Amino acid sequence: MAKRPKRGSEETVDLAECQRRIGHVFNDPGLLRAALTHASGAQHRLASNERLEFLGDSILGFIVCEHLYRLFPESLEGDLTRIKSVVVSRETCGRVTTLLGLTDFLIVGKGLVVDHAVPLSVLSDLFESVVAAVYLDGGLDPVRALVGRLMEPEILKVASGAEGLNHKSVLQQLAQRDYGITPTYEVVEETGPDHSKSFHVSAQIGPQRYAPAWGRNKKEAEQRAASNALEQLRTAASGGDDGGSREMTPGNRDAGNRARAD
Repeated sequence: MAKRPKRGSEETVDLAECQRRIGHVFNDPGLLRAALTHASGAQHRLASNERLEFLGDSILGFIVCEHLYRLFPESLEGDLTRIKSVVVSRETCGRVTTLLGLTDFLIVGKGLVVDHAVPLSVLSDLFESVVAAVYLDGGLDPVRALVGRLMEPEILKVASGAEGLNHKSVLQQLAQRDYGITPTYEVVEETGPDHSKSFHVSAQIGPQRYAPAWGRNKKEAEQRAASNALEQLRTAASGGDDGGSREMTPGNRDAGNRARAD
């Protein structure tokens, strides 16, 4: 749960700072004020953000689906649905709300402030309400930009750990977005007879090589190498190691999904 918000009102909420954090200047600030108003702080239910949350839920789902469709052209409907369910979940929306610090502007009633921290459902509803407010104020273009900026990192984070997903596609999207280049793959070792070879492949982005992985063929090894690279990039982004190559020794090369196939 997020920290307890200060009790806001139409007079005390800093809408200019809120707009700066969202990244959208409203033509109608009343829409933003409505999006920030929880039912406990509204004069009546129609003045709360409940209707905006209803609309924002569908808009968020649509834009996330559109992103997934374009980002992963080789992924099946079931894979895309699994990613979407996590990206638009209460947990993810609540986390984005907290990262933006939108609770600083939440207009709530006395009971919500005094009794407990902000529930996850309120945080999630707040984000969806803001999405709807941006859409109503400026149309699809600004809300696409908002959702893309905030949710694409969440999409890639979820996708990189999704079972059965095309990890090479995810890594390519990330590399092109962040570095402007396409990953390459190098066979660093191969073993076994010609009819049953195993391949040890490493993914590389520019000069940076990532931990290699074994596969029963080059395609499988490349997928596993891409998965290793995504995991190292996630670790680096969260403050772990520098994401560099960690070559595997014969004693540990069989661990996890880096294992050589039987």
